[in-house]
Amino acid sequence: MAGATQDFSQFDISKEEIDKLVAEVVRYVLFKTHQNSGCPIKREELVQLVTKNYSQRALPAHVINAAKEKLSNAFGYELRELLRCRPSSATQGRSTQQTGVAEAKSYVLISQLPAEVYKKYVEDENSAHLSGFTFVVISIVHLAGGKIPEDILWRHLKRMGLCETDVSHPVFGNAKQALEILVQQRYLQKDKINGPEGNTLFYELAERALDGPVSEKMKEYISEIVSKDVVPVDVDEAE
Repeated sequence: MAGATQDFSQFDISKEEIDKLVAEVVRYVLFKTHQNSGCPIKREELVQLVTKNYSQRALPAHVINAAKEKLSNAFGYELRELLRCRPSSATQGRSTQQTGVAEAKSYVLISQLPAEVYKKYVEDENSAHLSGFTFVVISIVHLAGGKIPEDILWRHLKRMGLCETDVSHPVFGNAKQALEILVQQRYLQKDKINGPEGNTLFYELAERALDGPVSEKMKEYISEIVSKDVVPVDVDEAE
């Protein structure tokens, strides 16, 4: 963390005060991630932790960067920054500059442990089914072109034994709520579009599903499923 805190003198506050702010941001990120099932934390929340007692303009960015180093070095987590994306219908007809103004930053924690180590020593077996559900849903949306009508999505999920009307599914409990959690976690976003037959609700991939590590993992998941389902055709028999 030395690199992030070596120039703290520019803020006219002590190193002890900087360290205290960094520790507060680290605690907040860890607590909120656990409390809210991994939902992204808005940057403005972290900024407010700093600005409630200090007015130096560049201080929040400095403290957040130092907290990133602390989380990585002490806890093995990457504090990954995400840029909130708008539904595609909201960006149609607008320039990149116009849409960029309203985009907001948020953060999620990603383990830096090797996958096999994380699975063996960290992953909670009781929540493994939620991870599987997440990748099934975002894979369906991805294969539909990144956006899918609500009724079509539920039609696919029904083939796997999950119905929209389920309120006490043996694994997921309330099915609609399980899907809503993916919206809160920013794997999906909802977009209501007005058409000839009225309003149609679409689910669209959000920034967390489009982010590099998750997107790559999703594509690997799809490749595994496809390779298992494809049955080689004997050319001689086909003829």
